[in-house]
Formats: sequence, C-alpha cells, structure tokens
Amino acid sequence: MNWTEFTRWGEWISSWAARYHSTLRTRPVRAQTKPGDIIKQLPPSPPEAGEAMQVILDDFERIVMPGITHWQHPRFFAYFPANAAPPSVLAEMLVSTIAPQCMLWQTSPAATEMETRMLDWLRQSIALPDTFSGVIQDSASSATLAAVLTMREKALEWTGNQQGLSGQVRLRIYASTEVHSSIDRALWVSGIGQDNLVRIPIVPGRLRSMDPDALEQAIVADIAAGYHPAGVIACTGGTGVGACDDLSAVLTIAHNFGLYSHVDAAWAGAAMICPEYRNLWGGVELADSVVFNPHKWLGAQFDCSAHFIAQPEDLVRTLAIQPEYLKTHGTDGIINYSEWSVPLGRRFRALKLWFLIRSYGLEGLRSRIRNHVNWSEALAGKLQAHEGFELVTEPVLSLFSFRPKDASDQSIIDYVNVINDDGRIYITQTRVDERMAVRFQVGQFDVTESDIDDAFVVLCEMLPAS
Repeated sequence: MNWTEFTRWGEWISSWAARYHSTLRTRPVRAQTKPGDIIKQLPPSPPEAGEAMQVILDDFERIVMPGITHWQHPRFFAYFPANAAPPSVLAEMLVSTIAPQCMLWQTSPAATEMETRMLDWLRQSIALPDTFSGVIQDSASSATLAAVLTMREKALEWTGNQQGLSGQVRLRIYASTEVHSSIDRALWVSGIGQDNLVRIPIVPGRLRSMDPDALEQAIVADIAAGYHPAGVIACTGGTGVGACDDLSAVLTIAHNFGLYSHVDAAWAGAAMICPEYRNLWGGVELADSVVFNPHKWLGAQFDCSAHFIAQPEDLVRTLAIQPEYLKTHGTDGIINYSEWSVPLGRRFRALKLWFLIRSYGLEGLRSRIRNHVNWSEALAGKLQAHEGFELVTEPVLSLFSFRPKDASDQSIIDYVNVINDDGRIYITQTRVDERMAVRFQVGQFDVTESDIDDAFVVLCEMLPAS
C-alpha cells in the first residue's frame, strides 16, 4: 500500500467507524460466538503474496466483527467501561500516524511536555495538592507495580534492585480484602510474594472500608514477629462493589509507621472531578502515590492511566537506569518519563487527553458522570422496590449489586449467562460476603437514561420462574 491508497482506505475506515457507533444499539453487546469459531476461519499459514485491502476488510467484517464484545455499546454494564470518546479516537489516529517513541524528552519533546501539562490539568481537576507530580502509565496495574517496587526499595534502603531479595528481611504489604487482584500480581512480580500481602478485614457498611484498628494491630504484630512492614495499599471504588477505605485514617497510620502508601482509585478517581463526590476519598492528600484511569470513565481511549506521586524522586530512584545510549546531554532539569515507569518505550498518550478535555471541558465530563450516578441510583431503587429482587450493596457512585430473591449461587450465574446470551445488555457477577450477586455499573460514554430503562426491562424479563 502507498500513501495515496492509504488516503482512500483511511476515509473508508473513518466512515465505517461512524456507522459502527451509530448502529451499536442494534448489535448484541457480548460476542455470541463459541470458542474456536474465529480461529478456524484464519488460515494456518501466512500468505506468500500480498492481498487487496478490500479483501482484507471484507474478511474483517466477516471474521472479526462477530467475535467482538462491544465495549463501546451504550448497554455495556459489565466490569468497568473502557471508553473511547470521538476526540480521543481522532487523537489516537494522529498518534498512530506519526508513530513517535516517547521514552526520552529528546526523542519526543512535545510528548514529554504535553504529558507534564496534561497530568497537571488532571491533578487540578481532582483537587490533588500541587505537591503531586504525574506520569501516564499504561494501566493502574502498572502504576501499582511501580508503587510496590518503590515500597520495596525504600524499605530495603535502596538495596533490593542491586542485591535482590535473597537473605533480606521479609517485607509486608497491607491492603483490605476488597482490593483488586493487580495488588496480588504486583507482589508476585516485585518478588515480595503473595504470602506477604496481609489482608485487613473490612468494617461492615456501604463503603466496606479497611478496618484502621485491625491495620494498626497487624503492623504492630508483624514488627514483633520480625517482619519489616513496607507499605499500605488503600482503595477508592474497589472493583468488586466499590469499596472505599477511610483514607484519612489508613494513610495516617501508614505515615506514623513510616510506610509508603498507594491509593488505587482506578475507576472512581475520575468521579473526583465532581466536588460533591470527593468525600469518598477524604485524606487522599496524605498518600505517597495515587492512580486513576482516564480510560475508564473520562472517555480517553485505552490505555491511559494517571499516576500521581508526592515524591517522584523515590519512584525515579527505584526505576531509572541510564546506559550511555539513553543519556541526554546538554540539557538540565528535563523529565525523561521512561524513568518513571517500568517499560522503556512509551506511547504519546497525552495527546488524547488534550483533545478530550478541550473538546468537552471539565463541566461536560462532569455532567456525564453525574448522569451515570443518578441513573444508577434510580435503577437500584427500582430493583429494590421490585418483589423479585433484593439489593445486596447500595450504589457507590454508579456501581451496585443485587440478586434475584432466594436465588442460589448457581442460579445467579445462570441468570447472568441467560442475560448475556440474550445480547441486549451485558453484566457480570461478583461475590459479596461469600455469596454470589449480580454486579451492575453505569459508565459507558454514550449511555442514555433510556438504556437504563431498557436494562430494567431485561433484568425483569429474565427473572427465573419461582
């Protein structure tokens, strides 16, 4: 393909994208294919000669699209959203076209300086103090890994990277039972080990917060037993049912024991652009590290995770490595963001934030989030009032859980499967206090109130016969 042909097909794909989004409501949300349906249509060996783009695109429609679960569907109520607002898509098209490698300032000055400014825009929008600096990671999992590695290095007085963990004192990391599984994985990868993740029980209630007294007792007991406490990971808007720790209490305890603290607000952090929701993370300014994902609820296309650090020199000391070919000469005081993240290579992720925030403004983004929260609360109220349902957890922002009354765990799983096979909406299940529940979250960028009304109809239609 030459660039003249690229123009033709680029225009075709832009038109296809608009048609795709305009017809999403006519498609089943979840892919309706069975395992193996896609791969059996793909030749086992690559072609020796090039093929026409029209043939490739025809096969894309025939083979790929039936196997796509539509994350941009307005009735996607599963997991958390992975939104892709139109301005963000356009920015990604530009990034794909210029294809920069943004590991150092000198390899892409615009990308570095825009990242600095966009992270400060986000910092202001969620009211973090100006003592925080930011970096874009690919996902909250990577930000959490970076935080855990920093916890490790600080606790070992910066000897872990050089000497390894063999023979070192056993480190301990503390988190509630509600945190994301990426915390476990970070302990695997960091070498600390999952057995050294101390699960702190929660306080019963809507927010399912980590018990501060239990946290303090666990730290004291570990010190007495010869362990070395290294860090605390708190959450705001946990993935299961939206658990929110009492950050003021938890982070104060971490500070008192000299432990590095990280707040995982991957989903809920976006809602903090709305001042009325910031009570959910009061005390966040005490954290050493905070992460939230603009690619979840703000409309930035995946991947784009905003990682804020109170003392970036600790992160850089943990992750920076400078062979001669990466050294930048002749300029002082510049930022090389590859020293702030685990991968060396970096994409130009800040451009989509620039397009997105300028296109909608903070107030436009706030309006969407407020609608999602209000619609979710209204749906939860309708389900609670219905004789066939019971509310399991009340809404935290736009996330809540429920179950058909008197349903067994297996019947709940069957209920979810029947709904997803129907295709009109997409939901998932979760486990709350050892029992299965249906998990429902409103957050897709183009969802409307009528989509929520449609969801209520489907949930009622699919109720198992009593």
